[in-house]
Amino acid sequence: MQTLDVDDWPSFEKKLQELQRAEVSAGSTAEFLFRGVTDSTFPLATTLERRAHEGIQICDYFKLILELKPQIESFTGASWETPKYRDVEKSLQDYNTFMFDQVPDPPTYSYMLYLRHHGFPSPLLDWTRSPYIAAFFAFRSATKPANCKVSIYVLLPNRLYRHTKSNGKPWIRRIGPYVTTHRRHFLQQGDYTMCAVFNIGEQPRFSKHEDVVFCGDTHPEIIWKLNIPWAERLKVLKTLDSYNLNEFSLFESVEALMETLAVREIEFGAKRQW
Repeated sequence: MQTLDVDDWPSFEKKLQELQRAEVSAGSTAEFLFRGVTDSTFPLATTLERRAHEGIQICDYFKLILELKPQIESFTGASWETPKYRDVEKSLQDYNTFMFDQVPDPPTYSYMLYLRHHGFPSPLLDWTRSPYIAAFFAFRSATKPANCKVSIYVLLPNRLYRHTKSNGKPWIRRIGPYVTTHRRHFLQQGDYTMCAVFNIGEQPRFSKHEDVVFCGDTHPEIIWKLNIPWAERLKVLKTLDSYNLNEFSLFESVEALMETLAVREIEFGAKRQW
């Protein structure tokens, strides 16, 4: 991973254009994914990792969420036609038939995204196809980070290295945007990755994305981390808001409306006469 410090928002946009042009010149489609982080010291971590359960067996996690499904369906009125757990367990435990690029199946993926968008710990790391949505998530917090910088990660998903089953190294898989799920997924132009490690005689386990990002044999140009001064926050948020990119447009809740109004009227209008 390359970490780059830029001086301001225009410098970030310029650097991003340079990366895109370089990929086009190399014959790539330059399809990037982006992730905004409110503090440049924060790692690439899923919500499951933040609960200190990054090493949980994939089978155990699926068992957990399938056991919870009747409660969630009863309360929400939603339903997901996911496979029976015994079938999931069989496919995950048989090394010869296990294929990480087929996990999760589409109905389970839809269900997992619903859980993820409603706060249940998830092995899915969320990205967006828009650098501006990523910028909003990087700058949304009014709390100044200790080092006064936010970060936007830039990922080239078509360069994710596919390890073989038997090498015991973690593998990041892009799952993609095409799924029926929570409307926030579409508002935020969502995309997702999942990281796992597996080997002969072992149960597949979720792993840390950073175990791949920082391993020595990872392609050096798979991901960039661009650090931007937090002092650019209001300028960036004002620019994004002028295009109707804000908390309310990305979340569409009453709480999001209140936050958007607070930013506009209190932070953007800091010079108003009270």
